[in-house]
This record gives sequence, C-alpha cells and structure tokens, in this order.
Amino acid sequence: MPKIYKRNIAKNDLVECYVYLAENASLDIADQFLENAEASFNELAMNPFMGSPLMLQNPKFVGIRKWRVKKFINILIFYMPINDGVSIVRVIHASQNWWNILGLL
Repeated sequence: MPKIYKRNIAKNDLVECYVYLAENASLDIADQFLENAEASFNELAMNPFMGSPLMLQNPKFVGIRKWRVKKFINILIFYMPINDGVSIVRVIHASQNWWNILGLL
C-alpha cells in the first residue's frame, strides 16, 4: 500500500481549513472536508501522477503537482510523488495567491 506523508505545514493547512469551515459553515461540513481530504490523499497515493504538474522556479519543488480535495473543488492539494507514495506539501484555498505561497516555502 502506498504511503502518505504530510509535511507539518500541510497539517497546519488542514487545521486552518477545518477551523474556517467549522466557524463559517458547520462542524458537519468541516468534518466532511477532513474525510474528503484524506480520501483525496489516498487516491493520489494510488495514482500519484494524476494531478497537474507545476513548473516552479524553486528547485526543491521539482516534480510538484496540483489536485483538489474531493467535493471541495476550491481547496487545492500540492503534492510530490515519491518512491513509496506521495508527500503532501500544502493544502491551500484556490482564492489565495498560491504561486506566491509556494514560492516562499
């Protein structure tokens, strides 16, 4: 079974998204978000090249790809395929300046 590695900053992103949804939508929607994020991570681990590749200038992000959280199409997953699965780099709302955010990592 492929593995899913979440960087600490990605874990923080998940918490921030959860809190935002809990405060501005409902706890049920926030819970659904976490369930769908995990389902999306599992799908990526099984099919690591299905996301769109990105070309970033930062050499530490060579091979980074973008996908979305299932049923939360405005929340993007930035990840890197690795030998035994995927590394989740960030989970960012599409309205944020994610090009700039990723450039600052």
